[in-house]
Amino acid sequence: MERFLDAVFLGLSSGAIYALVALSLVVVFRGTGHLNFAQGEMATLSAYIAWVFYDMGVHLIIAALIGMAFGALLGGATEVALVRPLEKKSPLAVFVALITLFLGINALTTGIWGAPPDEQIDSLFPNDPEDFWRIGGGVWRDRDIGALAVTLVITALLFLLFKRTRFGLAMRGVASNAESARLVGVPTSRVLIGSWAIAGAIAALAAVIVAGNQGQVTPIIMVSIFVYGAAAATLGGLDSPGGAVIGGLLIGVIENLAAEYQEEWIGQEMKLGVALLVIFVVLLVKPSGLFGTAKVERV
Repeated sequence: MERFLDAVFLGLSSGAIYALVALSLVVVFRGTGHLNFAQGEMATLSAYIAWVFYDMGVHLIIAALIGMAFGALLGGATEVALVRPLEKKSPLAVFVALITLFLGINALTTGIWGAPPDEQIDSLFPNDPEDFWRIGGGVWRDRDIGALAVTLVITALLFLLFKRTRFGLAMRGVASNAESARLVGVPTSRVLIGSWAIAGAIAALAAVIVAGNQGQVTPIIMVSIFVYGAAAATLGGLDSPGGAVIGGLLIGVIENLAAEYQEEWIGQEMKLGVALLVIFVVLLVKPSGLFGTAKVERV
């Protein structure tokens, strides 16, 4: 039982990070209709910015907020300077540009800070050896509980944004039909920038949490996590924030249980394959995800 609970608690903690990345992808997709393939690297760069201020003596929480602000600015600038001009020409051009941005930011962080770097950063949550709770024989660390709590709070805030605010309604309208939304007076430019900015801030927070839990920032810190986050968004539905969270937690728990009880076939090295398998199966069986809205086309 202890072994099972340890795997579940670890899965919930890692799943919370996947859910944050999935939420950032959902916000962009729900607000603009695009999938930001550079989201993980943008978050990594934001984590480095947070580390720079932390290394200068700024309090960790303030440094994290600065990193989130940078992530928001980077997200908004990407939409204005890259996505908006190219989407008028071809959706494929946007895809290629975002992949190029992914490679460019990865090269930038590696070139400036080196690989592997030694940029040490503390966790946002209590992370000493004695900072844990024993539940049913299993161990759940405070830092992992903190990550899950942050994810749930952000999910609630996004729910309020989408359901209770005019801006959230405008995001949904622009994603559905930007031209029609513009004709009825929706400020589409601000909505698009806002969507990418919110997503950038959420992803930046996820990267800071990951870096703090690992103790350092690295250029590849978000590469595999982005894949997990994409799998979570695909599983839950690219237009469903709640689905993204459920998808992230499910993938986190499933992959850790699989690695724990199928060490011979999966183990820690093959956990990423679980996420890739989820993406394949969901796209094959239910492309809209478990909680996403199926796209209906008239023929």
